[in-house]
Amino acid sequence: MSAPARIGPVFRREFGAYFASPLAGIFLVIFLFMSGIFTFQLGGFYERGQADLRPFFTGQPWLYLFLVPALSMRLWAEDRRTGTIELLLTLPVSVRDLVVAKFLAAWAFACAALALTVPLWITVAWLGNPDHGAILVGYLACALLSGTFLALGAFLSAFTKNQVIAFVLCGVAGFLLLVTGFPIVLDFVSGWLPRIAVEAISSMSALTHFEGMMRGVLDLRDVLYFVSLTVAFLFLNGIVVEWKKAE
Repeated sequence: MSAPARIGPVFRREFGAYFASPLAGIFLVIFLFMSGIFTFQLGGFYERGQADLRPFFTGQPWLYLFLVPALSMRLWAEDRRTGTIELLLTLPVSVRDLVVAKFLAAWAFACAALALTVPLWITVAWLGNPDHGAILVGYLACALLSGTFLALGAFLSAFTKNQVIAFVLCGVAGFLLLVTGFPIVLDFVSGWLPRIAVEAISSMSALTHFEGMMRGVLDLRDVLYFVSLTVAFLFLNGIVVEWKKAE
């Protein structure tokens, strides 16, 4: 059986589960509302007098910090709480396939929410002459960042049956992943660490790589950073599920 045939049924089940509850509508409304707040109110979209989406992209990492855990917290915690994980593990698919299918379903939903913000792009194009290439790279950065946060959240969700605990763990871990590149953190460690160590810490920050792409610079190192972290967290996710299965 091919990989798509194995993953497909689980993907459809997980993706459909978002729309079987109010979660999808609540998430989409909050995401779009907060994206508008970050863009027009906090970002000063009209006051800047520039035809770009920089205010929108600047707010996305902090928005994902709260909303992405809401998607990832149920990926494994809910199945463990209800006992459906035992049914899933009896299906003729490997744990790796289950991990990938659940992740892809959540990522597809997150990307669909991101796609609903395209009218902002259309608005900018109508108001001026933006750099469409830079905007496209910014959207790619958002998609990659959301994928990394979702993989991290899925990994942490596999540890517990409590969705609230999974939400908090993902939020805290995501925050740490962002702030390692924050100037205040780098300034603090630069006082007692060598320069090469400070640069290493900065390179570990998701925010550092996100901001590089947000400026419209498509650097392969930034893409590889997000892809490698996502793959690593999914790999760890599979290990935890196997470990929990043996309990």
